[in-house]
Amino acid sequence: MKVLRRVFAFYINSSIHVAFAVVAFLAITVMEYNLTIPFELWAFVFLGALTSYNFVKYAKVAGLHHRSLTNSLKTIQVFSAVCFALLGIISFQLSINTLLVTAGFGLTTFFYAVPFVRSKNLRGLSGIKIFVVAFVWAGVTVIVPVVASEVYFSGDLLLTFFQRILIVIALILPFEIRDMPYDAQNLKTVPHEVGVKATKLIGEAVLLLCLAFEFFKQDYEVAYIVSLLFFCVVLGWFIVVSKTEQSRYFASFWVEGLPILWYALFILFENL
Repeated sequence: MKVLRRVFAFYINSSIHVAFAVVAFLAITVMEYNLTIPFELWAFVFLGALTSYNFVKYAKVAGLHHRSLTNSLKTIQVFSAVCFALLGIISFQLSINTLLVTAGFGLTTFFYAVPFVRSKNLRGLSGIKIFVVAFVWAGVTVIVPVVASEVYFSGDLLLTFFQRILIVIALILPFEIRDMPYDAQNLKTVPHEVGVKATKLIGEAVLLLCLAFEFFKQDYEVAYIVSLLFFCVVLGWFIVVSKTEQSRYFASFWVEGLPILWYALFILFENL
């Protein structure tokens, strides 16, 4: 049992779980628009999400929340270094356009952790942390596969991009509620600014807005809409029950794994 617990802890702490969640979002976009992307892009997004999240989480500017991981940090660093090397190798297999677009989101992630303006990084700029993360997730899982597929960027795809931003914002809120005691007041996170109760109401409103966007699309797929509805209901419930004192893996496993559930539901309804 101890071995299983350690493996599971490594799975969460090394960002493998969040990388699968990002890939699930990518897969949903590919399914929704019948895109064709190379295998290398799947691996690139997975490895990129893993290494970038580990870079952000374990950089000195990340704060005090991960101090308990000291004993396993070296293992995670070595693992991340290997993944980063693989990422570099795979990048040579992607098109120039794909790399240029990806580099833009990569630089945003880099400056999220590394100071660049008055000793501040993007994470430290008041009130924008949640939007930076949402923008990068949406860009990598919607914009990048469209560029890699060399298809026309339609109005529906733009709506999906904004939908994805809203979804990621809603996904982050349980984390912001959890981290409220750890985050500095000057970060001006949503719970710090409006309180936990209002944060939950904002989360529900964001999900409703996300669903409303679906009515403005010219083309729609029933399986996608139904799976999106189920996903929003489940995420909405997780937001409602979120609190500052959460169980250890409430946010980092259950909430973070919801995109994987959405992808599974999309496949299920697609095949009914």
